[in-house]
Amino acid sequence: MALVHEFENSGNWLFKRRGWLPLFFIFGGLLMMYLGNRQAIIFDLRNEIIFLGVSLLGELIRTLTVGFTPKNTSGRNTAGGQIADELNVTGIYSIIRHPLYVGNFLMWLGPALFIRSVWFIVVFCLVYWLYYERIMFAEEQFLRRKFGEAYDKYSEKVKAFFPFHVKFIPTNLSFSLRNVLKREYNSFFNVFVVFAVLDLTRNFFLSERISMTKIWMWMLIGAAIIWFIVRSMRKYTRWLEVEGR
Repeated sequence: MALVHEFENSGNWLFKRRGWLPLFFIFGGLLMMYLGNRQAIIFDLRNEIIFLGVSLLGELIRTLTVGFTPKNTSGRNTAGGQIADELNVTGIYSIIRHPLYVGNFLMWLGPALFIRSVWFIVVFCLVYWLYYERIMFAEEQFLRRKFGEAYDKYSEKVKAFFPFHVKFIPTNLSFSLRNVLKREYNSFFNVFVVFAVLDLTRNFFLSERISMTKIWMWMLIGAAIIWFIVRSMRKYTRWLEVEGR
């Protein structure tokens, strides 16, 4: 099998499993906390709020992407496979070709920083790049076959991950908060779950008692309330349904 096909096949395989494979990052982080310097992971409010802020910045990027993304475009791929009735080239897609994966990177970078290990962060960045590079390659192969020269010209102007040259093109769509709530409530909640697990494990390693730092406990409770409300709205009402989104 030619490498181009191997890369595409592996990218599609990883794409369909991208929801749970990153959990290995968490297990690796927990192991690093256990084996590393215990004094380095002592609770520090300022630093841990910064780590959380990095993750929430990633969620903000995802929010700005999802809020302006129409139905069945190149930014609406699902676990079932690639979807693209039209090509996204405006809004945040006029700056970077894969904004959702930039958001994902920052969302996972926050917990990686929580480990307080330079080596773990370096390994995380390398593994993340190798992991998502295959996924991005598979997506772009699909888009090149679907849109041909139009996608080639777009990709020549807009970088995949790092916006070295910014030429923002506004989108014609308005921002849809309901669409964001419908699609991002799980991701938002998962941020706080991951930090809560790290805090719980950290405290156990330090004191050999199962306990959670109060600030993380209250933030997890708040996020859980928001998750439950949005989940109920999505399950029992149609308020989050937006035509064309």
